[in-house]
Amino acid sequence: MTLAACLFLSAALFCIGVFGLVTRRHAIGLLLSIELMANAAIINFVAFSRFGGGPGGQVFAIFAVALTVAEVVVGLAIVLLLYRTHRDVQVDLARDLKH
Repeated sequence: MTLAACLFLSAALFCIGVFGLVTRRHAIGLLLSIELMANAAIINFVAFSRFGGGPGGQVFAIFAVALTVAEVVVGLAIVLLLYRTHRDVQVDLARDLKH
């Protein structure tokens, strides 16, 4: 796989994530779209590290994976709180969670 193919794959994933982020109002769909965008950035880090020669991009990619796992945990906790209070996970209902 060439660098151009990796960058094209990453750009396609990022565009799909942006499209999902703009069009979805369901909280789980938004979380999945954000994950697609994060995975696209991770693919970029690994591709430039692989074809650039240094291990820095791969180390940063591992760190980014750990951060996205933490983001998913916090996001799913918010989704559970939203579902417990409203019996629905539409993002528009999240405004009522503010105190």
